[in-house]
Amino acid sequence: MTSKVIRVIAGARFPVTKPTWPASIPRPAPTRRVGLDYDTAWARRYPARLARAVLTDFVATPLTNLMAPAMVTGAEPLGRLQGPVIFAANHNSHFDTAVLLAAIPAHLRHKMVVAAASDYFFDSTAKATVMSLVLGAIPIERTKVSRRSAQTALDLLNEGWSVIIYPEGGRSPDGWMHEFKGGAAYLSVRSGAPVVPVFLEGTGRILPKSPTEKGRAPGGSGSESSQASVLRRHPVSVTFGRPMRPAEDDDARRFGPKIEEVVTQLGREVATDYYSARRSADPIHTHGPQGAAWRRAWARPPVITVDERLPRDSWPG
Repeated sequence: MTSKVIRVIAGARFPVTKPTWPASIPRPAPTRRVGLDYDTAWARRYPARLARAVLTDFVATPLTNLMAPAMVTGAEPLGRLQGPVIFAANHNSHFDTAVLLAAIPAHLRHKMVVAAASDYFFDSTAKATVMSLVLGAIPIERTKVSRRSAQTALDLLNEGWSVIIYPEGGRSPDGWMHEFKGGAAYLSVRSGAPVVPVFLEGTGRILPKSPTEKGRAPGGSGSESSQASVLRRHPVSVTFGRPMRPAEDDDARRFGPKIEEVVTQLGREVATDYYSARRSADPIHTHGPQGAAWRRAWARPPVITVDERLPRDSWPG
């Protein structure tokens, strides 16, 4: 009797079992939740945070320091700064985030998310999963203004998470700084979190951006090759500025240029010295000369060796 009941149940159809798909109707492709639709909430839960902290502190940071010996200046005030904080940096290489995370104090680094291009880092489930786990990355629309992207970052700031953002919107195509977009300023004005300006120098020599003509197919927004660049060892400098807060009458349009100007000033400090950077506002040290691409590429600072980079404790106050 029991076996007969089991056979009846096993042979039953809908609604007892899952309905079959009609053979005359084409089955739609399964939905891929990638790009802005990828849910990164799991990467901010304790198990993932613990795994990321161990990976960052004991694997990624030592390897980063080996490949990119860093001269870090201006980091002392960060030890007293409590989150959330918005780190706004120039962007030359995919190695920028590793260098920046290695230089940021652990109490801020361990509760950090990285605003990453949704069309490049979240274009497949596998890549999105790795980026979310290893970097705490969140998908951001870089090709157009997206209220959804901004709201995601704003919600995390309000929850106490610090954010790394690259206001240029992508890696520099020629190694020089380009105009900042208003994302960092908008987040600061809306959340009240301070902005820490950062200038990174030398990272473009470690993992440079590959132009489209050197790859078989464009990656990301089409401005770069999907073919990986060659990883090289090169010294870098990480220069932190003092935390900035918007004035009472500042909106994102007013505050954004202030952030860009401070990052530019930090770049002039790296290229010259603290006092020269304040005597002259010439942008050529950071934005390069005006002219054709070959002239801008030719004007880039020469490659230096690790032994030529002398450490410096801090800039004058």
